[in-house]
Amino acid sequence: MSDILKGLRIGYAMTGSFCTFEKSFQQAELLVKRGAELLPVMSEHASAIDTRFGTAAENISRLRSIAGKEVILSIAEAETIGPKELTDIMVVAPCTSNTAAKLASSVTDTAVTMAVKSHLRRGKPVVLAIASNDSLMGSAKNLGELFNRKNYYFVPMLQDDWINKPASLVAEFSMLPQAIEAALKGIQLRPIIYHSSAN
Repeated sequence: MSDILKGLRIGYAMTGSFCTFEKSFQQAELLVKRGAELLPVMSEHASAIDTRFGTAAENISRLRSIAGKEVILSIAEAETIGPKELTDIMVVAPCTSNTAAKLASSVTDTAVTMAVKSHLRRGKPVVLAIASNDSLMGSAKNLGELFNRKNYYFVPMLQDDWINKPASLVAEFSMLPQAIEAALKGIQLRPIIYHSSAN
């Protein structure tokens, strides 16, 4: 039985939820092991800020190494994705509330938002792995908009600490391959939002 991910051209975009970078890198590695081809993209903040989770140079280098391609870091580079039909599906993992708000409002001012916009011109699916502390507060309206927007799909989200951070949602990154497979079939995995029984 063939793997649906083998040979799949995945735009793999990362935005600035730095605490989830390690989980995202692990999933990127898994996708490559399953035969997917990654086109790496990073937002300007994700590719420029040093944090306790790694320096900007280290993060760019790791994504480049996983994908085997230079990372797209500018709006100009990302604009060619759609016209050249470089991707079959676009993944944003992690996707911050800031990026989700821009996508909901069709704002194109980063390499990642341009990558998504350019990819969408051909009506292909986009999978978002949300990571935000205010997903169920100020950002909820943007997620609601995207839930109802054609071609957008979500990695199921966990209320990662519903006692101390009741508005926080973080994608269950281990479900990213499954979410990609479902999106290719036009299916949204459910439940979209849940909380850990351990909390």
